[in-house]
Amino acid sequence: MSARAWPAGIDRIILAETDTTNAEAARRAASGHPPAWILAGFQTAGRGRRGRPWVSPRGNFHATLLMRPSGGPAQAALRSFIAALALHDALTALTGLPDNFALKWPNDLLLNGGKVSGILLESLGGGQSGVDHLAIGIGVNLIAAPSPDQVELHAVRPVSVLAETGLRLTPETLLDHLAAAFARYEATLATEGFAPIRAAWLARAARLGETIHARIGTTTHTGIFETIDPTGALILRRPEGTLTLPAADIHF
Repeated sequence: MSARAWPAGIDRIILAETDTTNAEAARRAASGHPPAWILAGFQTAGRGRRGRPWVSPRGNFHATLLMRPSGGPAQAALRSFIAALALHDALTALTGLPDNFALKWPNDLLLNGGKVSGILLESLGGGQSGVDHLAIGIGVNLIAAPSPDQVELHAVRPVSVLAETGLRLTPETLLDHLAAAFARYEATLATEGFAPIRAAWLARAARLGETIHARIGTTTHTGIFETIDPTGALILRRPEGTLTLPAADIHF
């Protein structure tokens, strides 16, 4: 598959405006819509993880992949690593700057050390044994980033592709590269499992082998970012032993 070959069996939907692309995906899933990438020029109610607002000006990238994942909830959650890898590959191909991008656990993309993208996964339907549909929402600061006072304390500074590289990328161009890259990694997961995805993610990981701070609620754990385990959980090495964290907010 070439860098811009659109994956077979996936619809390509471009909207001028919507509330959020994840909400649009949920509506389409409820009506039996086939798998699709949904791109919106503007979001009126953009949000990130844990309901945090996500600034969505025109010219930035706001898209969701609506898919029917194989396996249960744990397998579906691995798509956050696929999405991060695909986004990394798409942006490095478009900018020609592979050394400037890195992946921040669990699913943020950094550009020159600043946060340029966030990824939000939401399961749609299904029970404990499976997920009917999965919405993978991706926001990328292509032309503008939130001001520092719009993000939480200690958060990684937000940056945009335009300000950091001088390159103006269109959302449609990024979508074409992203969809193709995601399809390649999805095929790898289906045929080879998570191991090669995990290895590729670690090769692009920010602060691997360095001291990081992992916050869960009001508790912060400090240690060496050692690796991620076969489920994608973070392994933090501390003097008293290793700590496995399935979820946390990471600060540098």
